[in-house]
Amino acid sequence: MSVGDLVTLDRVASQPGGTIELPALLLVDGDKITSSADELAKVTVTAEVVENLRGPKIVIQKYKNKTGYKKRQGFRAALTKVKVTSIA
Repeated sequence: MSVGDLVTLDRVASQPGGTIELPALLLVDGDKITSSADELAKVTVTAEVVENLRGPKIVIQKYKNKTGYKKRQGFRAALTKVKVTSIA
């Protein structure tokens, strides 16, 4: 991800317009790729919360033949859309 990218995450406890810090997992600088925890601890990723939203409806159905058993359940994930403002 780079500065200006929009990323959708699981719900984060912050209001739209607020800022959050995300952990750096991998750092790519030209040809150099860094994944060591020592160097990534120095990197801070700051993002602005754009909106809180819900994901698409997922329908879960279970059915067993000849027993009369059927079950229907739905699920929608709580999501947050953030915009990366700086990587330092």
